[in-house]
Amino acid sequence: MKLVSLLAAMAGLALIGILVGYFGADAVIRSLLAVGWAGFVTICLIHLALMAVMGIAWWALLPGTSIWPPIWGRLVRDSGSEVLPLSQVGGYLLGARAIAFAGVPGAAAAASTIVDVSVEFVSQIAFTGLALGWLIWLRPGAPVAIPVGIGLAAAGILAVGLVVAQRRGFALIDRLAGTLGRDWLESTAASAAALHAAITAIYGRRIRLFASFVIHLVCWVAATTEAWLALRFAGAPLDFGVVLVIEGLLYAARSVAFAVPNAVGVQEGAYILLGGSFGLTPDMALALSLLKRARDLALGLPVLATCQILEGRRLWRRVPVLEWR
Repeated sequence: MKLVSLLAAMAGLALIGILVGYFGADAVIRSLLAVGWAGFVTICLIHLALMAVMGIAWWALLPGTSIWPPIWGRLVRDSGSEVLPLSQVGGYLLGARAIAFAGVPGAAAAASTIVDVSVEFVSQIAFTGLALGWLIWLRPGAPVAIPVGIGLAAAGILAVGLVVAQRRGFALIDRLAGTLGRDWLESTAASAAALHAAITAIYGRRIRLFASFVIHLVCWVAATTEAWLALRFAGAPLDFGVVLVIEGLLYAARSVAFAVPNAVGVQEGAYILLGGSFGLTPDMALALSLLKRARDLALGLPVLATCQILEGRRLWRRVPVLEWR
């Protein structure tokens, strides 16, 4: 699997090189420079604020917990997902580990990560649906509307399946005991039971679950501001509704291309195709995509470095890793 991811990443990087070469490296660089340092810093600050708010969405699932561990955990999760080259899953594990080290019980850290990722996925479906509706309003005959609609329906079914699996999965493990033997079950029962209980408790808090969904959805919409401002800084403004359509369909494409690390190449190609439909030049579309990647590095590298320093200190002090509780 890692080999497949590596090959996909290499192919994506090659595609980026081909696209930049085809549309002109000079033009792409000019578009990037047009945003300026002030624009880049502004976009980074907005993204940092949004990550903090998404941490609050995670915190909503953890009553009785300080707000800071989930915010820090979200920073670590996103940094790991975007900066580490071959895996988004690594970011999720790093985020859960970060809040566990901050004092959140292990089962709650793992369960809240699973549910938070699921809620965010559902909110992304809603965001893509909003973008699709706006696209149909702007371009009633847009040919991309039908496949996107089919994809949304499939994503909705997948989301339901994920929730059912999370809530019913422990029962399946228990049923397997008769076949695999009680010894096998007992070796995993404590952690599995704690995880299942934590997930069930989170899903039982419906108001908090809905609050988390709303916060995530607001963040998806608000994140459109980054691209909208970047285009304005670069002197290539588009209406906010148009940018929302582009961003909504872009992240849908990224989700489909989950096997490609960080959607390398996929994001760039999607920006060119979607942006071109609304008058965005290919060089500006590429510059916007590369600007986002630079933003992720500028924010992610310091966070991961800080995370490593903190873990190094814990190891030096011989602090034991938290167990399931």
